Amino acid sequence: MKIPIACPPWTKKGKKLESMCRKALFDFSLLNNVKRLALALSGGKDSLSLLFLLKAILGQGFPNIPLKAIHISGTFSCGAAVHESFLKEICALLKVPLIIKKISQNSKELSCYNCSRRRRTLIFEAAKKENFNTVAFGHHRDDNIQTLLLNLLHKAEFAPNMPKITLYDYGVTIIRPLIYIPEKEILNFAKLYGFARITCQCPVGNHSKRKEVKKLLMQMEEIFPNAMTNLAQAAHMYGSKKALHSLGYSCKKSLP
Repeated sequence: MKIPIACPPWTKKGKKLESMCRKALFDFSLLNNVKRLALALSGGKDSLSLLFLLKAILGQGFPNIPLKAIHISGTFSCGAAVHESFLKEICALLKVPLIIKKISQNSKELSCYNCSRRRRTLIFEAAKKENFNTVAFGHHRDDNIQTLLLNLLHKAEFAPNMPKITLYDYGVTIIRPLIYIPEKEILNFAKLYGFARITCQCPVGNHSKRKEVKKLLMQMEEIFPNAMTNLAQAAHMYGSKKALHSLGYSCKKSLP
């Protein structure tokens, strides 16, 4: 099987995604003071797109920061289920070191919230062990909007994902270079380069509240065609008091 690799010279689609990724890196100073960068690599279209884009960008207008990928392997995959050998070959071709950590899960106790926390903890521990204090995640624009609505409807908090946020309890900083890019653009990019592997094996993820919010957003766009664009813009303009405070920003103005 041919291992899919996306790299310059880009097609028009690749140029567009790289430009949007570069804009996020610049607008939010995502790589400022970053000496070593880890990447959470699930093997799905989002994290692989981020891997390919960062590999093309680092050293080209941005510092050539050492990059290392971290993959969490377990019985139930979160997102696209891929063989470890598939990711090993991709990382070997890109000359990006790969760390693989195992997670054990009981299907009876499986939940998106607990699974996400456990996976992130393993990623952060692996990164810190290698002296990587910044971790890049492949959360895109649509993930950000879904998080905004979930927090608003569940907790009455106007709290989207932040492009960059330090988690002091874990001692790491998260960055999200894909935060400007709509999911459909990433999917088209993945299809173009042959790594759109959508084979989720999680019995819970396909029936999560996030999936329901995704459907709700699709219904909203039928009535308000600019709903996603406007929500994404509002997320960046107003953000979250809690998240902004943790970044050390001033929150003098009143937020929703």
